[in-house]
Amino acid sequence: MSSAYSPLPDRRGAGNRFGDPGVAGLKILVLLVGLMWASEFLDTFLGGALDGFGIQARDSDGLIGIAAAPFLHAGFGHLISNTIPLLMLGAIIAASGAAHLLGVTVVVALVSGIGTWLTSPPGSITVGASGIVFGYATYLIVRGIFNRSLGQLLIGVLVVVFWGGALLSGLLPQAGISWQGHFFGAVGGLISAWLLSGSPRRRTTSSRSTSWRAS
Repeated sequence: MSSAYSPLPDRRGAGNRFGDPGVAGLKILVLLVGLMWASEFLDTFLGGALDGFGIQARDSDGLIGIAAAPFLHAGFGHLISNTIPLLMLGAIIAASGAAHLLGVTVVVALVSGIGTWLTSPPGSITVGASGIVFGYATYLIVRGIFNRSLGQLLIGVLVVVFWGGALLSGLLPQAGISWQGHFFGAVGGLISAWLLSGSPRRRTTSSRSTSWRAS
């Protein structure tokens, strides 16, 4: 009696067909920072013309700044001061994947941008990724509370230890610095931590709410 041999499919790495989520997140982070640097080089070549696309307070033409402002900076010194914490804090968030990093970034950018547009002094133009930095930091500080994760709480403590002083000083009114962008960026970080949390209580509430709407 003859028998046919049919090899089983090799499933090694099947779960990784899209690559390591952390690596994908880091690629997105590097891309975002790279766009900031490319924009600043172009803005320097254009004599600062791109800065006009920042957030213009309560001006309908300035609404485009909500999307553009994080990629624009008032010189390379300003850009460098944002790049370092952006990469350090963003890398921790990126470990959860590209979608997670983008989710936090979009929520923070929207909340920070809209809040800045509504509350900044009339005639002012705000540029810079500081709101994103404050949002990342706040997200990392509070996400462990929503997720009930000891490891994430410890990371939050480290963020407070290393960046707490800078965060507090950035919320104080200073000439030429948008505390509004910082404050609403932090609010965005808090909101994104809640929205992206996987706490049992949040899942249960969401499930019950969905069932109620479907009945």
